[in-house]
Amino acid sequence: MGPGAAAGRFAAVSFLFWLQPGLCLACEVLLMTERGLSVAVISGLIAVYSLTVAGLELPTGGLSDVLARRTVLAASGLVGAASLLLFALGTAPWELAVAMVLMGAARALSSGPAEAWYVDAARAAGGTEAELRRGLAGGATASSLALALGTLLGGGLPWLLGRGRDPGAWLRAATGGLVLPLSVPVLLAAAVALAFVAYVLVALPEPPRPRTTVRRVLRGVPAAVLGGLRLGARDALLRRVLLSSGSVGAALITVELLTPGRAEDLTGAPESAALLFAALACGGYLCTALGSHGAPWTARLAGGGERAVCLSLAVGTAGLLLLGATAAAQGPVALALAGTGYGLVYLGLGAAGPNRSELLHRRVDSAGRATALSVQSLALQGVGAVAGMAAGALPAGPLPWLPGGLLLLGGTLLWARPAGRPAPEPPRTPAAA
Repeated sequence: MGPGAAAGRFAAVSFLFWLQPGLCLACEVLLMTERGLSVAVISGLIAVYSLTVAGLELPTGGLSDVLARRTVLAASGLVGAASLLLFALGTAPWELAVAMVLMGAARALSSGPAEAWYVDAARAAGGTEAELRRGLAGGATASSLALALGTLLGGGLPWLLGRGRDPGAWLRAATGGLVLPLSVPVLLAAAVALAFVAYVLVALPEPPRPRTTVRRVLRGVPAAVLGGLRLGARDALLRRVLLSSGSVGAALITVELLTPGRAEDLTGAPESAALLFAALACGGYLCTALGSHGAPWTARLAGGGERAVCLSLAVGTAGLLLLGATAAAQGPVALALAGTGYGLVYLGLGAAGPNRSELLHRRVDSAGRATALSVQSLALQGVGAVAGMAAGALPAGPLPWLPGGLLLLGGTLLWARPAGRPAPEPPRTPAAA
């Protein structure tokens, strides 16, 4: 398989995977609100998801490196389908909490294998110096387009189903109150998860691996995890990748948690708020797609991948701080500034992602690639969970936007100076040999 074919399949897998959260994004927070949950409880459930991802990232990344990329990806799709069904139909807080745990497990299983598969396939075809940035940018662009399309569908379907004098009454009556208009996009996402599993099993061939046993797999996972952690501790550039990924997670959770409530304040109804948020999110993800597609150009313009990451994160920081500054303002000018800030957040993060990933893959080999990606995702989810809980605990207005903005600013400043070469491998002692 040539690098171009591998890049195309990686883009398709990325599209199918990210279409699922895209369908849920516009209605997720609003659906939990309709179930009677407060913002504090919702932020706690989102933290359950993030902490589940954080707790499972390293073991599942090591499992992908030891077992097989395709197997772990297919498992993530099956667990994801189960979690989406439970989230769509669950009514009690404990049911939604279980759904969040399963959703987090699915996210952890999927956080590295697809990208690791692409880099392995590209290097198998083009050698260790194969050009990666363009394929990584294509996968990121496909992911953003899937999120944009998903948010449009996810926001539009509840609005269409909720029209009339008694919005959604026929749907509630037909399902005994289990299915609300806001539940329908989540059920559609569960169907997409099953299609994702089918595509992964058919389209992602892997070279035969040595036959192994469960005992060997379980022994190999901790070694892979420790190798990924040592690599991050030893290499200054990888430390920057990981720490700035955490700041990106804080920025994303801040926007995703606070924007739906602001949309409902403007519209006065959950279904119309979902439609407005879907339009906003679609525009944001189109900005992410534009930034991702232009990531190679940004690197050429900035004079290298590290400078491109710094420039891109600076754009995102400016957007997030602008959102916070206009949080309590009213009127068309404030809304226009808030919309500009929203677009800048996603444009900047979109341009930073492929350049940050390309720097990571230049520093790691195939044996630890998925683990390194899981460490990166662990940083994103872990810091995001803390920032989300902080935002949910602060009073309404500009303050909830401040933790995410400050953390993203810190992630930007990490790239102000070149990281330099990786530290040399520590000498092996006779006892360790």
